[in-house]
Amino acid sequence: MTPRPRLFLSALFTLLLAVGSEVLARDMATDPERLLPVELATVGIDAGSGAAIALLRQPASGEVVPIVIGTDQARAILLAMHEVPLSRPQTHDLMIDLIEQLDARLERVIVDGLENGTYLGWLEIRVAGEEEPRRIDTRPSDALALAVRSGASIHVAPEILEADVPFDYTPPGDDEVVTALGITVVEARDDLREALQLPDEPGVLVSRAVGRAATAGITQGALILEVNDRTPETPMDFLEAVSATPEGEEATIRYWLDGETRTITLPTDVPTIEESDDALSV
Repeated sequence: MTPRPRLFLSALFTLLLAVGSEVLARDMATDPERLLPVELATVGIDAGSGAAIALLRQPASGEVVPIVIGTDQARAILLAMHEVPLSRPQTHDLMIDLIEQLDARLERVIVDGLENGTYLGWLEIRVAGEEEPRRIDTRPSDALALAVRSGASIHVAPEILEADVPFDYTPPGDDEVVTALGITVVEARDDLREALQLPDEPGVLVSRAVGRAATAGITQGALILEVNDRTPETPMDFLEAVSATPEGEEATIRYWLDGETRTITLPTDVPTIEESDDALSV
């Protein structure tokens, strides 16, 4: 016999899907075939407006594009990127747990439009036994906070990337964190250098690696010394060096790990959810 709590959760999940797909139904603001994959690089503050922004890396153009997000969601994204342990699940952690416990999976988040200064988004959830994913209307701020926790891919409408929104990125604090190519890096502070016995060379410290980067050997504790012959001294330097990779070429990364210096090349496209599942997460 199925326990009553399980029945309640299943009923609640069905209701949420119904609300998302019927009561709050809207047409997608762009043709789904036109959506482009991006990678969530970091969040911070636009010095000009004071608004919280997320920076999205678009591999095809090599550009980094901002979208405005909520302050609470920016904090939630940073907590996940830094993998900060929490005593109790926060709202976005709860949503991921709920989805997974009900045999469903967040596959993709979408930013499909910008209307009157408001970004529009969708969640695509794969429910066990169903051929097509369910699509639920959402704020992109929340969608990105869920994506960074679940490994879901992020797709945006071309118009979002072409908007040419001016911004002056400022890190949210001293602990700047950036992800590119499935590699999350932080500043190689003196205390971390001493604890990890890192060499006395400029670079950024890897806190996490997934996808092809992890398969190629980059793990937590690696010190990235060069990207395409450029030395990244800050996490944003790392993002800029990756973004500057010429179109059609792979990024060349030289890094130190366990007393050895190694060099690998990685394609600059966005890792898929399947690659993230199969990769080593550190």
